Formats: sequence, C-alpha cells, structure tokens
Amino acid sequence: MASNLVPVMSVDELKTFFVEAFPQSLSQPGEAPLIEAIEPGLVRIRRKVGDAHLRPGGTVSGPTMMAMADHAMYAVILAHIGPVALAVTTNLNINFLRKPGLSDLIAEGRLLKLGKRLAVGEVSIFSEGEEDEPVAHVTSTYSIPPNR
Repeated sequence: MASNLVPVMSVDELKTFFVEAFPQSLSQPGEAPLIEAIEPGLVRIRRKVGDAHLRPGGTVSGPTMMAMADHAMYAVILAHIGPVALAVTTNLNINFLRKPGLSDLIAEGRLLKLGKRLAVGEVSIFSEGEEDEPVAHVTSTYSIPPNR
C-alpha cells in the first residue's frame, strides 16, 4: 500500500464535491453510493441494493458492482489529492469471486500508488454482514491531470 498518505478531504467535503460535480446523480435518489469513511489510503462506501440492481437469478448485477468499484476508486483518489473533477479511469479490472447477497454492498478502495500523473489502487466489495469474504476484487488505474 502507498505509504505516508494523508487525506486532504473529509467525508462531508467529498460528498459536497460529488453533489456539485455530478448533479445528475440527484435525479435518481438512492443511486449514488454513500461515502462512509475516509482514512489514510482508504475510502469506504456503501450502495443500497434494490430491485434496479438485480439481474436474473436474484443477484446483484456486474455493472452495479463495476460502477461501485469505479466510484470507490475515484473517491479514494480525490480524498487524497483534492477535488480534481478531470481525473479519469484508464483501466479497471474486476474479478467476481462469489454471488453477493441481496443486502447492501460495501466497497473499500485502497491506494497502492499515488503519483503525479497516475494513481493505482484496488477495491474489495463485500455484502453487508459478510465482510470476511469479498464478492469482487478490482484493480484500477486513474490518470490525474497536470496542474491540479
């Protein structure tokens, strides 16, 4: 894990940024993941799971988990560099490990390396109440614009 990381944004500051930068997310209440915690090198978010997130077979859809992982990675980066709206995903790789329950999903995004132009991290996604075994594991790289 990246060492000496100190968050520069609080949970409330990060929430405010997402509301201001992505007002379209307000049009669908409950759709945006909830930021629960920011720690050095880590952000934890929650997604309330509802019918819109399910696929046939009664499980949470892959796109729901991929979007959550991308959100967690974006959040952990911004929590440590500040509100840089133009940081973008350059790679996201997901491994689905087991069928998630129908409870809320919890994602923990961790920074592995935070450089001037690239950030590399991983995200573990869990079903609430089953945090001992992840349902998905993600690695991701983000491009950070110059002159942030």
